[in-house]
Amino acid sequence: MGSGQVTDWQGKHVTVAGLGVSGVPAARALHGLGAEVTVVNDGDDARAREQAAELEALGVTVRLGDGETLPDGTELIVTAPGWRPDKPLFAAADRAGVPVWGDVELAWRLRGPDAAPWLAVTGTNGKTTTVQMLASILEAAGLRTAAVGNIGVSLLDAVLGEEPYDVLAVELSSYQLHWAPSLRAHSAAVLNLAPDHLDWHGSMEAYARDKGRVYEGNRVACVYNADATGKPSTEDLVREADVEEGCRAVGFTLGAPGPSQLGVVEGILVDRAFVENRQRNAQELAEVSDVNPPAPHNIANALAAAALARAYGVPASAVRDGLRAFTPDAHRIAHVADVDGVTYIDDSKATNTHAAEASLAACDSIVWIAGGLAKGATFDELVGGAAKRLRGAVLIGRDRALIREALARHAPEVPVVDLGRTDTGAMLQAVQEAQRLARPGDTVLLAPACASMDMFANYNKRGDAFAQAVRELGA
Repeated sequence: MGSGQVTDWQGKHVTVAGLGVSGVPAARALHGLGAEVTVVNDGDDARAREQAAELEALGVTVRLGDGETLPDGTELIVTAPGWRPDKPLFAAADRAGVPVWGDVELAWRLRGPDAAPWLAVTGTNGKTTTVQMLASILEAAGLRTAAVGNIGVSLLDAVLGEEPYDVLAVELSSYQLHWAPSLRAHSAAVLNLAPDHLDWHGSMEAYARDKGRVYEGNRVACVYNADATGKPSTEDLVREADVEEGCRAVGFTLGAPGPSQLGVVEGILVDRAFVENRQRNAQELAEVSDVNPPAPHNIANALAAAALARAYGVPASAVRDGLRAFTPDAHRIAHVADVDGVTYIDDSKATNTHAAEASLAACDSIVWIAGGLAKGATFDELVGGAAKRLRGAVLIGRDRALIREALARHAPEVPVVDLGRTDTGAMLQAVQEAQRLARPGDTVLLAPACASMDMFANYNKRGDAFAQAVRELGA
């Protein structure tokens, strides 16, 4: 089970760690290839039992309620990306000399000889939007593609399915990259780096190192954020990567681009990287107004998507057509309604401070609804940067005290409502309190800067609850 392709899975003893969205397809695929598959799972709830029953009907062994012990005879572990590297199962695997792959590593190794190349996107924020924009641009160029990875089609299904693809637009999380040592993309982008999932990775350095793995072995372009500040920057990660001969570093910027960059000039997205004589020439790609919504962070996403598409050889007209055809996901800076002169915006997808910073920067006078699971984040920088634009704040969720304390330090004059309740009516009360604080011309912004699972099944449900509460105000 070394670094080469495994061609004969017959009778190989493979342990799949975790059920869920990646574990079940991995178990099915491995069983279909002839492996002896055992699935281990920490939880033993109704959903896990349902998934276990489906797999057991196929002949897969499932062990619920014990994700710690290494099953006897295991030759390989395929883990769900969310399982932390410090789990006892992996320590046992290390002692036994058993390799650990993620679902992305498995998909990469199961590709056929004529498999579609991968254009890969990672970063703290904007991954999903950028990958969807990229797929839209590739489709506009007449290519057979799909948005895969963390979104859309499962990577395993894309690799093993009947559908032939020309190229894949692949969203990768830091978790997935951690467990994917042999992945080698055609071209890749790291959109940005901000503290996130530090509870999982252990440090900002380890988090950045896992993100930077996306550049390893790139063939054509390593796309980086030329505007990023902070250390390490995405450009630092490019410098440290071991790439194929001739692979280029290509920056994107919201300012005028230099040679080997994409950027913005007088409302036009321009390319000075994939043109003849880039010292002198620039290629117009699209107008800023072709980007939906044309908020600064989203223009950056569009430039990154354009850079990857251009690295693959897509014409400029396809960039414009693909961006025009793209519509953003729900719960991402989505306008819900205007009630009594106040605008209500749902950015439930802002599950970390970096995403919340982008949406707070897009509004002037804000009543901010925030809170949830902080995942090890701190809020001083976020609150300090937004303090002048805050009319008020309504805090919900388990870790709301962290935000309340940051507000007390950096925006002591801003009125704060602290809601201790976590029942289903909490969001309605939060919206009512926000309405009380807001004045005509203000924006009530749900940008929680936290994960949702303390109160909601996911950020979609949190956004739905917000939108429903706003509709009740309007009624």
